Amino acid sequence: MSTHSDLDWFKSSYSGSEGDDCVEVAFAVGAVHVRDSKTQDGPRFAVSPDAWRDFLGRGER
Repeated sequence: MSTHSDLDWFKSSYSGSEGDDCVEVAFAVGAVHVRDSKTQDGPRFAVSPDAWRDFLGRGER
């Protein structure tokens, strides 16, 4: 399992370009990790890749 320190975080394309309300995501084997870019050491959560696709509206098969 990946630790938070070895994840490659990037800003979500759904975040605004004004520097506010930014979401960062990192992909790992079997999980998509999500955090607030303004609070990088704050709360984070992880979901399955299927749940992430469903969240983005791409879960239709």
